[in-house]
Amino acid sequence: MKKITSIIGVVLIGFLLWYMFIKPYDYLVTLEAKTSPGTINQTIKTWSVSLDNSSIIKQNDINNLTQRITFNDSTYIYKWNIISINDSTSKVKVYIKDEHHSFKNKITFPFNNTDFEKRTKNTLVDFNKKLNEHLKKFKVTIIGESKLKSTYYAYVPIKSTQMGKALGMMRNYSLLSTILVENNVELNGKPFIEITHWNMDKDSIHFNFCYPIIKNDSLPVHKLIKYKQFEDKNTLKAIYNGNYITSDRAWYSLIDYAKKYNIKIEKKPIEIFYNNPNMGGDALQWKAEIYLPLK
Repeated sequence: MKKITSIIGVVLIGFLLWYMFIKPYDYLVTLEAKTSPGTINQTIKTWSVSLDNSSIIKQNDINNLTQRITFNDSTYIYKWNIISINDSTSKVKVYIKDEHHSFKNKITFPFNNTDFEKRTKNTLVDFNKKLNEHLKKFKVTIIGESKLKSTYYAYVPIKSTQMGKALGMMRNYSLLSTILVENNVELNGKPFIEITHWNMDKDSIHFNFCYPIIKNDSLPVHKLIKYKQFEDKNTLKAIYNGNYITSDRAWYSLIDYAKKYNIKIEKKPIEIFYNNPNMGGDALQWKAEIYLPLK
């Protein structure tokens, strides 16, 4: 009995030492969402911008990022860990720590419903609400392997954030289409973009906003417009319905699909647009075909 009592005592002391001095967080919240890790990552960032005194201070990869939120005299660190469960579901674990009152929180948690605990729950309920509202505004349907045919096209090179992609398109839509039409260039398909560089850590992209055309010997010369041949590509394909601002949600879904089926891809998405965002309307009726080239 003395040995058993001693072992229990050592275990309890070890647990208390870990809990009070080693445990790296004060509170853990677990959420589940019917979407990809990339979509959750982007929603966290958008939501963070909407809060007062909030910022993303670190991102290891799209599945792990760190957020700092200041409430009055308290600064909370949220460490987000996003885990893909299957094609349509992800689990989110949020490890929260009060930078200045962590020791006090650990002492009072077992006995009181603290302000820290209440504030944390309310904050993450707000995030979960925003995430679910966002998921109702778009739809991604994975088609699978597909082939893109070659075409000649006119394009405008653009640099922006992922969120700024649609604005870059809208600013150049009239420029590109008007100059081509005014110079009797025959259009040969829907406008599209091809991503030439994607920094996933900084959410920045370089892309060409393109219009397929019939090549001729008298194409208009303009300081912003260039011309190029698009070659055949084997790809993974998805259909995206929703506002083109967030069509990158389909990029992440295709990446997850490729991981699941061990398909080698290039992270340089191509999007073909069937609607003109300048015309407005119900965004859920907008359609884009999204492609990721195969290696």
